[in-house]
Amino acid sequence: MVSESRMPSIAVLFPGQGAQSVGMGREVAQVDPRARAIYARASAILGFDLAKICFEGPAEALEQTDIQQPAIFVTSIAIWEAWREGPGAGEAFTHSGGLSLGEYTALCAAGAMTFEEGLRLVRRRGELMQLAAKENPSGMVSLVGADQAIAVALCDRARRDDVLAPANFNCPGQVVIAGSKPACERAVAAAAEVGCRAVPLAVAGAFHTTLMASAAEGLAPILTETKLQRPRLRVIANVDAEYHSDAGAMRASLTRQVTQPVLWQRCIERMVADGVERFVEIGPGRVLTGLMRKINRAIPCRNIGAAEAIGAAAEARG
Repeated sequence: MVSESRMPSIAVLFPGQGAQSVGMGREVAQVDPRARAIYARASAILGFDLAKICFEGPAEALEQTDIQQPAIFVTSIAIWEAWREGPGAGEAFTHSGGLSLGEYTALCAAGAMTFEEGLRLVRRRGELMQLAAKENPSGMVSLVGADQAIAVALCDRARRDDVLAPANFNCPGQVVIAGSKPACERAVAAAAEVGCRAVPLAVAGAFHTTLMASAAEGLAPILTETKLQRPRLRVIANVDAEYHSDAGAMRASLTRQVTQPVLWQRCIERMVADGVERFVEIGPGRVLTGLMRKINRAIPCRNIGAAEAIGAAAEARG
């Protein structure tokens, strides 16, 4: 329940890896010059035509971590710019959050970093995580029907001398574990024994585990060099469901995020407890909207991910 003394709040959410699809952002860029400008700036910074990959593929390129991360970040910011300067101009957002990669988008949207700085960070983050995945053959497995206790029990059963640990606590009944490939294979085989169903994910490696330690080490000095400032919105951190504050704390939290589990359910529950009464998901896909229904169906979550959604919102406001 929201206290009567609290003002109603709105939170904006941004997706992470897995939200990509060929064609994402194309319709928005076709109708909105602000979105087109974001893609143009991104291509100039990256040195290749990111818009072409997002709009036309191939899908294999978008599935590469070092391409996927900047592609989702840029597409989300492009949609955000089109939305907030258009039908979303009257939305008074107070909170923000993002799943894994989406945390960078949330910080950028809240003014903690510039678009250019954010893009360079996620580009390098993707490269480092891709490299760590190649150095350590690994994967991720979604556990359907699992809670934390079941996920931990399965990891303890299947780990042996390998790495295997919870990586994402997404919503009730969905925990993602990650680790070495042999351990993941053992977990899939043993999932039914602990009362859940295991679905291997098509990702490059065991993100948010100790197997990403080299990526965290490589990212830390880049974060140190990046100019950060206190965000205008209350941006929640994946690693502890606390709000980002000063630059030093942001750098430490984002470094930890590479090797520590994403506490997404707790992040949503924290924002609701702090008065958020409505969520808006900005970016490709509908992953976060789907998770929200499982976390708290009573709290509305609207998805803004395409030109059609932006146009419908404009008509509703008109």
